[in-house]
Amino acid sequence: MANHSESRAKRVFLNNIDTYSSKYIAQFLSSCVVEESLNDGEEEDKHELSSEAARFQIVGTVANKEATKLSFASDEYWSLSREELLQCLMQCDVIVYNITEHNDLIDEATWAISALHSEIEHFGSSKIFILLSTIMTWALTNPADPDDPDIPLTEDDYKRRRPHPNFKEHTSTEKLVLKLGKTKKSKLATYVVTSGLQYGMGENTFHFFFKTAWLGEFSSVPVFGPGTNVIPAIHIHDLARVVQNIIDHKPKTHYFIAVDDSKNTFEDIVKAIASTLGSGKIENIPKEDAYGTKAITDTDLLYLSVNLRTESVFLKDRLNLHWDCESGIVDNLLQVVEEYKQTRQLLPIKICLLGPPAVGKSSVAVKLCRYYRLHHIDVNETINEKVRQLEELLEGNEKTIENEEMLFGAEAQLKTLKNNMLQNDGQLDDRYVMHIIREKLNSKPCRNQGFVLDGYPKTYTQAKELFHGENMEVEVTRSTIPQYSKVLVPEFVFSLDATDEFLKERVRSLPQNVAEEMHYTQDEFTESLAKFRETLAEDESLLDYFDYLEIHPEHIDCENVDIVKKIIKTVGQPKNYGLSPEEMEEERKRKEDERHLQLKQEEVEKALRQRLENDKMTALLEEWNRNMAEVKKQEFERLETRSVPMRHYLMKYVMPTVIQGLMDCCKVKPDDPVDFLAEYLFRNNSDD
Repeated sequence: MANHSESRAKRVFLNNIDTYSSKYIAQFLSSCVVEESLNDGEEEDKHELSSEAARFQIVGTVANKEATKLSFASDEYWSLSREELLQCLMQCDVIVYNITEHNDLIDEATWAISALHSEIEHFGSSKIFILLSTIMTWALTNPADPDDPDIPLTEDDYKRRRPHPNFKEHTSTEKLVLKLGKTKKSKLATYVVTSGLQYGMGENTFHFFFKTAWLGEFSSVPVFGPGTNVIPAIHIHDLARVVQNIIDHKPKTHYFIAVDDSKNTFEDIVKAIASTLGSGKIENIPKEDAYGTKAITDTDLLYLSVNLRTESVFLKDRLNLHWDCESGIVDNLLQVVEEYKQTRQLLPIKICLLGPPAVGKSSVAVKLCRYYRLHHIDVNETINEKVRQLEELLEGNEKTIENEEMLFGAEAQLKTLKNNMLQNDGQLDDRYVMHIIREKLNSKPCRNQGFVLDGYPKTYTQAKELFHGENMEVEVTRSTIPQYSKVLVPEFVFSLDATDEFLKERVRSLPQNVAEEMHYTQDEFTESLAKFRETLAEDESLLDYFDYLEIHPEHIDCENVDIVKKIIKTVGQPKNYGLSPEEMEEERKRKEDERHLQLKQEEVEKALRQRLENDKMTALLEEWNRNMAEVKKQEFERLETRSVPMRHYLMKYVMPTVIQGLMDCCKVKPDDPVDFLAEYLFRNNSDD
């Protein structure tokens, strides 16, 4: 075992550490101890390493400045100048340039190795430069043996490799990296790792197929072209292990093909994905139909069209890899699918709604399914759906030797269900209902997205039978607790309830035809409600079953709370892909319509307020005018009253003198009539 205590931490640079490939390589390396891969023991031995052991210190550039800082990176750089980037590279022990995802990084990778080579005399210590390239630089390489095309290509065929026309620049960069690494190997060691198509940890190139199968919106998953081409591939963590080994071992070999041992065809991979996540059905469609669509990029289509049989001889002979998926994606798909779900947080939400009749379980279930994009499991609808499926299966398939047994079984099952319903006035026996509901819970859509189980099961016995565990899905916590399936049992149980009077009032408010259809006529409802209350009071009730499993039901009083809002607060945010582009556009239009409606309502309200204000002002003005008129009238009357004595005085004592003065003025006709009249009044003032 290597002496890790003597190793020192190494600063490792990767470009674009916020994109799929570089991100998971960087994240993996950040958890590794320097020279850990030199240990010949099992990988589990790493847990025995001291927590003080030197680890890789990750730094790198990011494509998105606004993204949350990556926890595994010591430093992140964005939009550096070439001079600043070179200073950063000079401070690192290892430089990893990844050109498998973005072609626009080829020029930067070419500059980086050239700039480092030109500064080689100024290195404080030796450096390692690793170029992660793509298997597309081998895409048109002829088979190793024309007479036996099944013999795989290996690193020994390096000089014969022929790239796809779109990847010639990748090949030129590979050659430059290897060339500049030959001058002073003690100062600058260079390596090229040609990677197969990368998978795992949420997916990149294969993501379209995982998403299509997981959503289950289409009856089959497409395969572009015949699908017979062999695709070289590697798990992203295994690719990271290759990088780790090269850093630790500093091998004398400088060119590696990084692929797993699988020889899976394109169709093999898609079929496995469809079977694990969906219905298992695939459909070959012309490759041309995929070009120009938003579903998958043209570059991804090129990768998926590669047809190469390759083998990583040097990885096995000269490195010490502990593989995650040595046998390939198909053989390890259960593990890969689990990574996909966990990485993208595509986790099923499983809800069970319980409660008395007429409490509103179905309306709540519909709203929850719409919000969380879950599958509504209503007992009657699920039974009808099963009958329709069997009828369509029998109508749409001609009997052949291959499908004879399947069709015979479907015909027998359909006959059994219909006969049982005839004998029970349209109802199914509990054992058949149990089988159909369990089958629905086990369906791929319910296992992928989750479900809302609406009012079923109703009793402890039904729950025990419905959720019982089988095979490896069994969880047994204590011997006194029933065995149950973690896949089937709901993780959230809500017990809705209300007073009998409240429920009866709701039923009375229903239209007669609706009440009859739902079996909520007065006698039927009273009987159903009484039966529910009796079942709930049993020694081992349905709620007790969930309590035993420590899935404690949450009780909700439907009379006083917003049920859906309370459930969403408990369950949390959706765990799915969210809205599709079409749904997003529909949602955008809906919100825009709501906004226009709100603006229109605000305009109407504003106009109404303005009108009310105008009417109020008009009324105030009219009242003001009335008051002013009244004031003027009263003032006039007051002045009139006060002026009467003065008028009498003037008429008796003043006016006769004034009139006589005016008459004398007319007779004399003086030069200044006013002065004459004034003097006359003064002379004849009666007070003198």
